[in-house]
Amino acid sequence: MSWAGPEDIYLSTSLASYLDRKLLVLLRDGRKLMGTLRSFDQFANAVLEGACERVIVGDLYCDIPLGLYVIRGENVVLIGELDLEREELPPHMTHVSVAEIRRVSF
Repeated sequence: MSWAGPEDIYLSTSLASYLDRKLLVLLRDGRKLMGTLRSFDQFANAVLEGACERVIVGDLYCDIPLGLYVIRGENVVLIGELDLEREELPPHMTHVSVAEIRRVSF
């Protein structure tokens, strides 16, 4: 077995450019996670710091805090960097509590 050198990590994946940046990760089950990418491997397994799950129901949304979160790469559909200078949601969206979003989603 051969080990990749430090220079090979940039050749094998484009996730290296996202390290220490705030990302949005869309999972196969439809969940949307946001957090700062701290680590990853060749299988797209990723570690998010300060992660939260964004739940959207109609015009309501809620961010459920998750903390340090490990994502298995086979569940990742999309990874994208969040633009911190842009408003993330349209102005008509209303932020509600976790209890309220659970009440309207079930």
